[in-house]
Amino acid sequence: MSQQPPADISALRAQLGDRLVIVDDATDPRVSDYVALSDAALRQRTDPEHGRYIAESSKVLRRALAAGHKPRSFFMANKWLESLSDVFAEHPGVPIFAGEDAVLESITGFHLHRGALAAMNRPEPLTLDDVLPSAKRVAILEDIVDHTNLGAIFRSAAALGIDAVLITPRCADPLYRRSIRVSMGAVFQVPWVRLESWPDDVAALRAAGFDIAAMELTAHSQGIDEVAEMHSEKLALILGTEGAGVSAPALEMADRTVMIPMRPGVDSLNVAAASAVAFWELRAR
Repeated sequence: MSQQPPADISALRAQLGDRLVIVDDATDPRVSDYVALSDAALRQRTDPEHGRYIAESSKVLRRALAAGHKPRSFFMANKWLESLSDVFAEHPGVPIFAGEDAVLESITGFHLHRGALAAMNRPEPLTLDDVLPSAKRVAILEDIVDHTNLGAIFRSAAALGIDAVLITPRCADPLYRRSIRVSMGAVFQVPWVRLESWPDDVAALRAAGFDIAAMELTAHSQGIDEVAEMHSEKLALILGTEGAGVSAPALEMADRTVMIPMRPGVDSLNVAAASAVAFWELRAR
């Protein structure tokens, strides 16, 4: 890595000092947090192990910071430095890695068209005891591995009155960068818990007074309007993965199954779309 900044950011170097590092070597170990960001399987395995996640885009990283999350470092194209000067001032001592697009792309594995990234420390994980006492509406995401669906569900949850999201052990990571981006940072707003023993964890929800409903088309499914008219004080809604739907063990644990009536010839919605309909129709009133 060169220690001489380009002339057009020399003024920022004067302000930021040695914490601003101009990147010109993709093999430097100081940028290891940003290596191979496009490898989803690798990142889902290593990021939680190292207690980190990546916030992508200036808007998302600002929302992460506003939620109280702590940055490890910033990583961005030179042209984004000035626009984030206020962020740098609020987090003195945090290193800032900057460089030309081609160098950054060789590190991350994709073009940084949103310009700015931040490696963040993961917050301490929440437990059911942290989220259930104050919750009226809970979403349970069973084995949803598509990051786009996961992020879209979190965005709907934040907008439509879901108090907490519970994810099963095999569910994708809500703090993977694509999930965060699709959610527009809603994963920082809605408290979420990774369950440890699914579907046995349903017992804790039932003990806390929740009615357990699974979104699934079965011979005994109730229409969503009918379930909404029950005005459950506390409702936990299970959403299954694309194709397979809610698992048989989870269906056995549920108090009821719920369906969204469809026009003839269509039997289901994408799980993210279905979640938005269900969250609205079954909201606390």
